[in-house]
Amino acid sequence: MLLTTILNHVQKFKSFVFKKAQWANAEKSEIDVLVEARANSRPICSQCGRVGPRHGRQTVRRFSYLPVWGIPVTLVYAPRRVNCSWCGIRVESLPWTLPENPKSPLTETYAWYLARWAQRLSWLETAQTFRTTWDTVRQAVSMAVRWGLAHRDR
Repeated sequence: MLLTTILNHVQKFKSFVFKKAQWANAEKSEIDVLVEARANSRPICSQCGRVGPRHGRQTVRRFSYLPVWGIPVTLVYAPRRVNCSWCGIRVESLPWTLPENPKSPLTETYAWYLARWAQRLSWLETAQTFRTTWDTVRQAVSMAVRWGLAHRDR
């Protein structure tokens, strides 16, 4: 079974599909997974959430995703731009980015994964185990704490 088949089955994004997995760099053992927008999908404005016509693309961006068998995985995607009738030209909303920081190269799934491990290990040990930086773990824990504070029962 292909890695893209597994990802498309487990991590479903409404308007996007995992297209191709390839070695990013054989020396560093990293996997790049190319993400494409579905052919019949229209981009959603990141500011107001309305669907609008496409207005070109931005440059390719890379987003850290869950490691597979200890191998770092990166989602590679060139975001579309939206010609929103309310907001003007904006970048489309990407469902895998962090809600409070959509420009972060960290995916929401990976942030939850790191935050969960940071409960058990120190932040430095978590960063070393998953070959990332201490600041990435800090960002993941901050996201989890903000979510917990917003959803607590009084």
